[in-house]
Amino acid sequence: MTSTAQVRPEAPDAPAVRHQHLRHVVFIAAAAAMGGFLFGYDSSVINGAVEGIRGRFAVGSGALAQVIAAALIGAAVGAATAGRLADRLGRIRVMQIAAVLFTASSIGSMLPFALWDLAFWRVLGGVAIGMASVIAPAYIAEVAPAEYRGRLASFQQAAIVLGIAVSQLVNWGLLNLADGEQRGELLGIEAWQLMLGVAAVPAVLYGLLTLRIPESPRHLVAQGRRDEARAVLAGVEPRGTDLDARITEIEERMRGERKPSLRDLLGGRFGLLPIVWVGIGLSLFQQLVGINVIFYYSASLWQSVGIDPNSSFFYSFTTSIINIVGTVIAMLLVDRIGRKPLALIGSAGMALSLGAAAWAFSHKSGTGENIALPDTQGTVALVAAHSFVLFFALSWGVVVWVMLGEMFPNRVRAAALGIAAGAQWVANWLITVTFPSLSEWNLSGAYVIYTVFAALSIPFVLKWVPETRGRALEDMG
Repeated sequence: MTSTAQVRPEAPDAPAVRHQHLRHVVFIAAAAAMGGFLFGYDSSVINGAVEGIRGRFAVGSGALAQVIAAALIGAAVGAATAGRLADRLGRIRVMQIAAVLFTASSIGSMLPFALWDLAFWRVLGGVAIGMASVIAPAYIAEVAPAEYRGRLASFQQAAIVLGIAVSQLVNWGLLNLADGEQRGELLGIEAWQLMLGVAAVPAVLYGLLTLRIPESPRHLVAQGRRDEARAVLAGVEPRGTDLDARITEIEERMRGERKPSLRDLLGGRFGLLPIVWVGIGLSLFQQLVGINVIFYYSASLWQSVGIDPNSSFFYSFTTSIINIVGTVIAMLLVDRIGRKPLALIGSAGMALSLGAAAWAFSHKSGTGENIALPDTQGTVALVAAHSFVLFFALSWGVVVWVMLGEMFPNRVRAAALGIAAGAQWVANWLITVTFPSLSEWNLSGAYVIYTVFAALSIPFVLKWVPETRGRALEDMG
């Protein structure tokens, strides 16, 4: 639909006003993206607590994996309910609910009295993660003016990878203060407990920031609060925009929208439209290469091959920095060279990196406290882990989300994206819950499995994934 909003000529003082307006819009997007920061922080902070939890509650790998993966169950629930809650209560209110859940989960996880208690708080934090994963990008898209929407939307992914990196930096710092012991005492509790509790600080900040940003004009219009919507649009739209015309445009779009049902997705030889299966495949491959093993278990992984705890935490932090670098590269290249070429580069790089890691881990020797890798294989393992994260971040980490937002026909986009995202949470849970047992069985074998999935993603992309660069959303079919 062509926009009916008109922009009047700018006054002589327009540059100063434009700069002030841009700062306001950036602040709104950054405040909303704090949900993404907490998404990344809360998801990966558990990396520093794995061995502490194992020792504190004397649990085996199976039970430990269930606790680590419990957050993913909550995330699926939070993602599924966030949209409906946002339509009923408003986008800001859902952010505030997520902030409260993040805070409660952090404090509860810091002071668990039993393993099931810790699992409960992990599930609660997962609900907040799921809500944040849905509401922040939706809110930014609805508030941001069209000329800045793409750049502001990237705040969410940037915030997620920054949250991952900060969580690993905090974990490393706390471990150093505890003399390299996850169960060392800090402020009257064990170090791993404080690692989980520190997440309450950004959670409270998130809640406070939501008090400073406006409600989405789309939600206000849907609630019949036109004057409030007009005031919000006056603060975010370019100077001179016909605000009444913008409100009328929003109303017309909302009247023309129809929520797709599962029936709209049915068709083809296997029950769903072929393009929906492609979306599911992209989501599955993104997780089945084992990326979250790095973000959830890397500290334990390095300790399992003889690296001391302090160094293992440092390497977890450095892989997080590599993740940020790769994400920036992807943001710069995704519109220049296309989605498919970037995905293929990433798949090839991941397959080679994972294969090298599998070879290196096959040389692990010793038992108990005397496990080690030869110097050459240890170096290869470290380089391979970092290159794997780099190739993932510069390709599948960003490309999959870009393509899922573009590749589906308009009539089924929302429903198809929901199914694909659901498949991603399921695959994430599967990898997270199986890695501890797989690594005990055969660490090298686990990485062979991830290598196979990375290699299989290459023919999958070549044969079935469409290139969406430069195509209008209306042309997707």
